[in-house]
Amino acid sequence: MMRVRVKICGLTRAQDVAMAVAAGADALGFVFAPGSPRRLTASQAAPLVRSIPPLVTGVGLFVNASVEEVEETIRVTGLRTVQFHGEESPDYCVRFRGRVTVIKAFRIRDRSSLDALHAYADATDGWLLDAYSPDSHGGTGQQFDWSLAEAVRNLSHPILVAGGLKPDNVGDAIQRFLPYAVDVSSGVESAPGQKDSARVSAFVSAVRAANFPTFDSPALS
Repeated sequence: MMRVRVKICGLTRAQDVAMAVAAGADALGFVFAPGSPRRLTASQAAPLVRSIPPLVTGVGLFVNASVEEVEETIRVTGLRTVQFHGEESPDYCVRFRGRVTVIKAFRIRDRSSLDALHAYADATDGWLLDAYSPDSHGGTGQQFDWSLAEAVRNLSHPILVAGGLKPDNVGDAIQRFLPYAVDVSSGVESAPGQKDSARVSAFVSAVRAANFPTFDSPALS
């Protein structure tokens, strides 16, 4: 059986980091995007990242940040995985690949949205699929069109599914998409940036209950 990985995103508090780790999260996301209610500065995130145990991955989320800002955040926090949620080009992404693991997020409107992914094949290590919103680059709690599942399963890179996931629907998402990982933020919160222990535990339990037979897929480091 393949073990679907769980990423809890938008963490802002030390107690939530510890709780998510204890619940069994594989990766924890920290948001550095201006305007987000979950935004942290590099200095705020650094002690949270340092508290993560060795086999749990810390992920820094950026939206149209300068190369210098990303590099400084990596230096201050020690993060080794970055996730780009804006209009970052393949040339931008490839500047970081090899030094850190690079995930590119795509906001999916319809099937044609998937065409953009292929230009990033050599520039990134994984692709995150989220719902399109004209007002936000993520964290909306909305789903994209799950009827695209078959096309998504045929993509070449490890796929992280996000957007509107909750404990009561993540199992269905896993069965449809067969993803490398699932990513949740607002679906396990009591307020923006404040994670609810019961919801996080229920989400991780639902993912573990929905694991599926192994299929051929590259893996993120």
